[in-house]
Amino acid sequence: MAGAGVKLLNKRIRSVRNTQQITKAMKMVAAAKLQRSQGRMLAARPYSRKLTELMQQLAGKADIDHPLFETRHVQNRLFVIITSDKGLCGSYNTNILKLAHKAVDASIAAGTPTAVYAVGRKGAEYFRKRGYTMFHAHTDFAGDMSADRGKLVGDKCVTAFLDGSFDEVRVIYAQFVSTMTQRPVDAPLLPIAPEAASSGATVPGAATVKGAAGGSKSEQDYIWEPSQAELFAVLLPLYLRNRVFMTLSEAFTSEHAARMTSMNAATENAGEMIGALTLQRNRERQAAITSELLDIVGGANAI
Repeated sequence: MAGAGVKLLNKRIRSVRNTQQITKAMKMVAAAKLQRSQGRMLAARPYSRKLTELMQQLAGKADIDHPLFETRHVQNRLFVIITSDKGLCGSYNTNILKLAHKAVDASIAAGTPTAVYAVGRKGAEYFRKRGYTMFHAHTDFAGDMSADRGKLVGDKCVTAFLDGSFDEVRVIYAQFVSTMTQRPVDAPLLPIAPEAASSGATVPGAATVKGAAGGSKSEQDYIWEPSQAELFAVLLPLYLRNRVFMTLSEAFTSEHAARMTSMNAATENAGEMIGALTLQRNRERQAAITSELLDIVGGANAI
């Protein structure tokens, strides 16, 4: 019996050690992806800040009714929900889906027809299984951000808003705070409210602009060349695509950070389990040796 117990423990130790090698490899892959994604995000933040500052300055002086500024009575609402395509990233998806589920249910309970635009397989499967209305889904991004993908998501949102399919678009994603912290956020995307642009609160990486004397730069006067309509026709779509790009960058960076942290914890837990199983195996082996010695001594004494 003792020999069988030692063999079983050896088998479990080998199994846990193999799992540990897998989690360690996944941790290294996630760390490499995190470094690349975080580098892109940090490199894009200065441009995003400057573009936001420009919109802050122009929004207060603009005297134009652009379609993306149009605030309508909300008869249809769209939630863009960004999750991962794969699991093994701790509570990353759980926290986002918990917030998204609550927000979507609250919108439906208020009597507003609501649809879900899922970026990520986990979010798409979650809401499809529960019978929610799906507007569109992307399940092949695999946490890899690019300008084309940001433009694709942004253009779909703009088209759905401008053609009247939805009167409000909101985005739910994980904001990257640090490698250990990712904060779920529910932020408005469309329409672009001038007061929201002025605060910069919903724009990832944005900062509020202050003048030299502590006043807002939007107090400055501007000469519009070409016309306001022509400028905003170019700047507003650019500003919106940049917001979507930064939002996806924050979300995917958070995903890689969560997966790296989760796989690191799994690797450490596997190491602790191997240690505990090894100790148990040694005790079993020692008990078996002691039992055999007692049998030998007893037999010798009987002779």
